[in-house]
Amino acid sequence: MFPFLIAAVVLAAAAAWTDWRTGRIPNWLTFSVLAIAPFVHIARGLIQGLAKEDALLQGGFSVLGAVICVLVPAFLYTRNAIGGGDLKVFAAIGALCQYPIGFEAEMYGFLSLALIAPARLAYEGKLLRTMKNAVGLMINPFMPKEKKVVIQQEMMSWIRMGPGILIGAILTAALHWGE
Repeated sequence: MFPFLIAAVVLAAAAAWTDWRTGRIPNWLTFSVLAIAPFVHIARGLIQGLAKEDALLQGGFSVLGAVICVLVPAFLYTRNAIGGGDLKVFAAIGALCQYPIGFEAEMYGFLSLALIAPARLAYEGKLLRTMKNAVGLMINPFMPKEKKVVIQQEMMSWIRMGPGILIGAILTAALHWGE
């Protein structure tokens, strides 16, 4: 599985680089991995001497990894909390690493972002304003319409997730070194 972890780190590094520089993660980067990963898992299984059914199962685990790793990001995407490129990178990492290692990489990515975001916001002097906005967004569903907190789009904070996803992929690869 380690070559797939290295591929996930390379994918996350390319995504982090383009996200950091342009604010976008190109479709060719994520969709190509999503399309190829199940077939590579099948080929790996056949090369290792697995029965045809077991090799096909490896491809199925790749698809399952992509689906499981896209569930939480898809929910966040529908709430405009993350971008589509971030969603596709998580799916591609899930396809490469399968479940549960892909999910582990995703969770480490979210954890690193949970540590990076407040530090960055504090550095930029936006932490308290962002915390106030977050509380407003959390209580809005429970407030009557006339008392809902209105937050202007300009007051919202946005952070590039690519570097955090890369940290999650690197940490997962390091933890599974030698397996």
